[in-house]
Amino acid sequence: MSLFDQKALLMSIHPFDLLGERMIEKLMTQMDIAYYPKETVLIAPRVRAESLYIIIKGVVNETIEGELQNVYGERDSFDANSLIYGNTQSTFIVAEDLICYELPKETFLNLLQDVEPFQNYFMQDFITKHQNLKERQHQNELTPFMVSRVDEIYLHTPCFVDASLSINASLRKMSEQGAKVILVRRGEEDGIVTDTNLRERVLLAGKSTAEPIGDIATYGLLTIERSDFLFNALLLFTKYGIKRLVVTEGDAIVGILEQIDLLSHFANHTHLIAASIERANSIDELHSAQRSLTHLVRSLTNKGVRVRYVSKLVSELNAKLYHKVFEMVVPASMQNKCALIVMGSEGRGEQVLRTDQDNGLIFRDGEDEEQFAPYMMELNRQLLQLGFPECSGNVMVSNPYWRRSVADYKKLISEWIETFNEESLMGLSIFLDAQCVAGDKSLLDECREYLYEHFEGRSDIMAHLAKVTLAFETPLSLIGGFVFGRAEHGSELDIKKGGIFAIVHGIRVLALEHKISSTNTTERIKELNNIGLFDKRFASELIEAYDTLLSIRLRVLLSQKQITDIQNYVNPKLLAKADRDLLKDAFKIVNTFKKFLTYHFHLGMVV
Repeated sequence: MSLFDQKALLMSIHPFDLLGERMIEKLMTQMDIAYYPKETVLIAPRVRAESLYIIIKGVVNETIEGELQNVYGERDSFDANSLIYGNTQSTFIVAEDLICYELPKETFLNLLQDVEPFQNYFMQDFITKHQNLKERQHQNELTPFMVSRVDEIYLHTPCFVDASLSINASLRKMSEQGAKVILVRRGEEDGIVTDTNLRERVLLAGKSTAEPIGDIATYGLLTIERSDFLFNALLLFTKYGIKRLVVTEGDAIVGILEQIDLLSHFANHTHLIAASIERANSIDELHSAQRSLTHLVRSLTNKGVRVRYVSKLVSELNAKLYHKVFEMVVPASMQNKCALIVMGSEGRGEQVLRTDQDNGLIFRDGEDEEQFAPYMMELNRQLLQLGFPECSGNVMVSNPYWRRSVADYKKLISEWIETFNEESLMGLSIFLDAQCVAGDKSLLDECREYLYEHFEGRSDIMAHLAKVTLAFETPLSLIGGFVFGRAEHGSELDIKKGGIFAIVHGIRVLALEHKISSTNTTERIKELNNIGLFDKRFASELIEAYDTLLSIRLRVLLSQKQITDIQNYVNPKLLAKADRDLLKDAFKIVNTFKKFLTYHFHLGMVV
């Protein structure tokens, strides 16, 4: 390897890429290149580390008391902790013949002292390390998508008119100002007039242009703050199927954000999927939109968009799919007599790739359940055709158990609370994540309020609900190594049972205790922080740990050539060292959270 190649290699390895070219050249004069055959012990409790090893070629295993902790490969470095703290519990042994750089201990410690970003990398806490590593993984593509704000894009100046001004005069004023939109002032209320208003309320309605402009305006403006993220604007465009947003700064309107400008900025196809769902007139026409979702997830993930933002966007699109199927299947006369609800990850707004259907129906008291049955069977069948698999637990609108009147749901909730056996605890957990995607949302709100009222003072069942969080062990040993299962998944970790479930369910129960209506796990954590249950630091750690677990699972799934089933197993040996470190840190936060729940709900006293 030439000196040029050596320098290029070193500058491509984080955190050495923080040092700059001249410092790298200086380091190269102080480093050696070494070779070690297989089974050489490099560092151990009784073999002191004298260098930082940077692997050029080969593999090194890290073990503690014979238990595999980490596998280091090309471009990985080890073991900074041994050099910083002067001791280690780990043994580092060559698994495949090793060629590596050796950076002397003294030089390494001097770098820590002299170069703050280099020091921060090795000394920073979990939250900072997590965020920095994730940003670096996607630094080439991430920034424009996630950190752009509304005021960084071109905003159109609207034409302001009084509601009493005639339509004709208003249009003349708009033309003179070169505006695309008219904003109408009617007392304290603002409205908007667009091409659609003019077409439908003037031309097609035969209305005179001498009439006041206020008569044809649409009131109740959808707005976004100019300091908000463009991604949130994209979510609003997707959710409401609109073409423009009114941009505000405090109480003042400062401009109009057009969807076409936003989409050209992001250059992604979310709007095409949303539009194709809106335009669809048959189930067959929805298929192409559904097939585009996996491509969208892959594209956004490759751009470095955090999984919680991807899931928000996908959930909005899935909700549109549900709503459209509902409109196609259920007669219009029945649609406002019921509420179609989704539960599970879909209800939490956290579904990225399709998992089992978890849905139900709430209908008004006095309505006949039998009239809904055939339409719900058809809705279930059409969702299956669109790629939403059947629920193995039969939590679907085709099951009469999840198709009830408001009064019957209230009876069911009372039964769950009074019996609190395994089945009732499961039912409660599922229902707590319910979101309405079509029909009359107030029916779900009434059921949820009833649930909150009847949980008042029921610390006994709250504790039993919370104890379910401890049902699965976190796959992390006392000394910080991964704990693997047996049989066919012996070299893998169940990332859902080991970490995701504990955070989701524990936060769900705490949200119930404090009557937090949000169903999204991250939003629930933020609300719990706002009321003082968590301090900001721990709330941030929980969010980052949850994001890590979801992100690693998603990347493993997307690495498969064909995604036929959602698998929760991850082989740590196939992960990059940075991801293995993040995974371990995430599991440590999960364990801390379990201890919090045990103390908070006195779980040691629950039989």
